[in-house]
Amino acid sequence: MEISTIVFWLILLGLIIYSIGIYNTLVTLRNRYLNAFAQIEVQLKRRYDLIPNLVETAKGYMAHERETLETVVNARNDAAAILTAMDSGNLDKVDLGKLASAEGKLSGALSKLNVTMEAYPDLKANETMMQISEELITTENRVAFARQGFNDAVMAYNSYRQSFPPTLLTRKFGHPQDASLLTFDDSAQIQAAPQVTF
Repeated sequence: MEISTIVFWLILLGLIIYSIGIYNTLVTLRNRYLNAFAQIEVQLKRRYDLIPNLVETAKGYMAHERETLETVVNARNDAAAILTAMDSGNLDKVDLGKLASAEGKLSGALSKLNVTMEAYPDLKANETMMQISEELITTENRVAFARQGFNDAVMAYNSYRQSFPPTLLTRKFGHPQDASLLTFDDSAQIQAAPQVTF
């Protein structure tokens, strides 16, 4: 066998092994961002489970605040329905946008509920209410952390997918497009520096 033939086969074998490495890295990075979304899903479901308990506890104290309570319940139900309807294996931009919008409405409703609860000192002092509120705050922090983890995993996937030479093979390996980040309607407000006035 000639040296040039051996070199050709070695180069071809090297290219095949390198292509397998690219494919495996793409699969690993995609699975990481799908797992990161599953973590968001767990925390959102926990949040959705806590909200009815919060509302039920508040109902006795806030009988005439029915509209506020109904808004929270409806926003929670809408967000939960969208999350349930999403296909976790195929996170497209439209689904993530719907979820972000529903979460924005739910956050707004919860903020209004918190402001309304301030007017009820007995409710604020209620042990059950304090415990549920604390769990909800903890869950909000977990959601934010999980969302950051998801966006970091999506960024790693997209960066690898767009880099050279993997970009030459991504379509052939079943990775035709970038993954979408999970952004919320109030992203501009979140990024803006807070203004403090006295």
